[in-house]
Amino acid sequence: MTRLLLVEDDRSLGATLRERLAREGYEVVWVETQARAESEFKAAWWDLVILDVGLPDGSGFDLARGIKSNSATPIVFMTALGSAENRLEGFEIGAEEFIPKPFHLRELLIRVRHVLENHAIKPHIACNQRVIDLNARAIVQPDGQREYPPFKEFQMLQLLIVAAPRVVSRDDILDALWGEESLPNHRTVDNMIVKLRHSLGDAGGHYIRSVRGVGYQWSAESSPE
Repeated sequence: MTRLLLVEDDRSLGATLRERLAREGYEVVWVETQARAESEFKAAWWDLVILDVGLPDGSGFDLARGIKSNSATPIVFMTALGSAENRLEGFEIGAEEFIPKPFHLRELLIRVRHVLENHAIKPHIACNQRVIDLNARAIVQPDGQREYPPFKEFQMLQLLIVAAPRVVSRDDILDALWGEESLPNHRTVDNMIVKLRHSLGDAGGHYIRSVRGVGYQWSAESSPE
């Protein structure tokens, strides 16, 4: 199911949007603050973030910059700040849509659907006689057996796939998967990469490439198959 993170501090509007988006078949998590949004974003996989700019504990623009610094997750802004300068700032950050308030609910739904269609990732990715099933969070082996990597490992795999062809640094991986937790380190990332490569078979090192001094890159585009 498509997962949406809705960040809106207006309780009436937030409740209305959550209900209407859920009726469209989306799984929606609604939060009211920048801090909660940052926590929820780091804890799970999201297909789209719908984001207000004026939040009680910060700016939606700052939140969006953090999201775009280590993720390709699309963002739709909805805000009462509708000046040309605000719209330009939103698009410069990397937002796909900027919807000024007040807006027609049907317009928002149409724009959300279009953004999701434009950013859709195939749920099944073939590589080295294996299939990555993003919906099931599984790697299907050549004999049909399904391997379910630990949650953090699969999150890392998804992060690399979504970010491709961009190289993702170890620090960005740590920040996206663990946030403020202090125990994981670069070696933790490297060890998880080794396990993921093993799950992808002999060509695992081709699909998950090491970029010396930077990090890792998903590179299925030039598959050896």
